Amino acid sequence: MCHLSITIIFLNIVLLSTAQAFSEQCNQQDKKALLQIKKELGNPTSLSSWKPRSDCCNGWFGVTCGTKSQGYRVNSLDLNELNLPKPVPVPPSVSNLVNLQYFYITFMDNIVGPLPPTLAELKLENLYITDTNISGPIPDFLSQIKTLEYLKITNSKLTGTLPVWLPSLPKLTGFSFDGNQLTGTIPDSYGSFPKPFDTFTLSANRLTGKIPPSLANLNLVTLHLHDNMFQGDASFLFGKRTRQIYLSNNKFVFDLGKVRVPKTVEGFEIANNGIYGTLPKELTLLKLTWFNVSFNNLCGPIPQGGMLQTFDAAAYANNKCLCGSPLPPCKRF
Repeated sequence: MCHLSITIIFLNIVLLSTAQAFSEQCNQQDKKALLQIKKELGNPTSLSSWKPRSDCCNGWFGVTCGTKSQGYRVNSLDLNELNLPKPVPVPPSVSNLVNLQYFYITFMDNIVGPLPPTLAELKLENLYITDTNISGPIPDFLSQIKTLEYLKITNSKLTGTLPVWLPSLPKLTGFSFDGNQLTGTIPDSYGSFPKPFDTFTLSANRLTGKIPPSLANLNLVTLHLHDNMFQGDASFLFGKRTRQIYLSNNKFVFDLGKVRVPKTVEGFEIANNGIYGTLPKELTLLKLTWFNVSFNNLCGPIPQGGMLQTFDAAAYANNKCLCGSPLPPCKRF
């Protein structure tokens, strides 16, 4: 009787294991790749849910699989704030996730070094890396990923110049390289991105020179160029679809009074430049969430109405002769 009970228990365990294996959605090649990625990251405790005997499509941290018709292949990997035991590069085994479309690495100081060339083997749509110690130039092998729609490598340690090949990516709708150590100028080719092109952000780098007039062709939604050393005219960057335009802390010089500001603008920041002229009356028509024109050479009455008076005097301070609420009343105008 005792032997019979043990046999029944053993059979139940075998049947349960077989049923679990049969019902598992995770592709075995993808699971193998993920476990290798975990090993290359130093087996962080944050990935304790990545167990060989569990289904990687159900409950594995940061892992998302496609639908049944897509073979339940891993299509998204989001590695966020992992407690890595030591500095490591981006795992080269990521390239073994052959159906990966979305790859995110965020808030990990212990991710170091250049990006692995194996990324060029993937058909990524979104590569999103932020707040790491990724270093080196923007790698040329990224030009081989013709499926890329958005490229973001921010708050890291990229160096070198902006690659001229970036507009050759046929599906790209935006890029962000904010918060790095990039130098040089914006290439003239950056006015020829495929349309629609929405996001163009390069803030907090060491970029210099004049803005290529060809950028007027882009009609951007989001433009962040603040905290660089750009100079000259930037008035042509206001497009019909612009929502955010941040130009602060550069050396731009142009007549703001001649700029036609579109009604779509929500964020408007041009502080700490040499911009002159008057504030356009169209500013009263905007639904602004952020506004700052301080430390320029602007002059004349601040248009009254809309949301302009909801910002305090600091948003207008240190100009040549701006006046009117929220600054002191005008005397000469």
